[in-house]
Amino acid sequence: MPTKQINDENFDTELLNSDKLVLVDFWAEWCGPCKQIAPILEEISLEYADKIHIIKINIDENPITPSKYGIRGIPTLLLFKKLELVSTKVGSYPKSKIVEWIEETI
Repeated sequence: MPTKQINDENFDTELLNSDKLVLVDFWAEWCGPCKQIAPILEEISLEYADKIHIIKINIDENPITPSKYGIRGIPTLLLFKKLELVSTKVGSYPKSKIVEWIEETI
């Protein structure tokens, strides 16, 4: 399943409706590193479609959710397991590091 754009209104619903690990990518249009990892997350979402659901939330258009989770820098990646935040990464990482991080959590 490809990555999916979400907003403040449907954030909790997306987490509730997923029976998989959920990776949330907090990003912005002006963020270079965010654009750098976007294709990596797209690849991972297809390769790990049976294990993980990747959703993206634009912090400029949706200020409530980033504030709720104390997002200070982007890109910030949060991993949720059954609605519980289990891990956080801030910054841009190569695909191998992101996959390793996901594998540790699965």
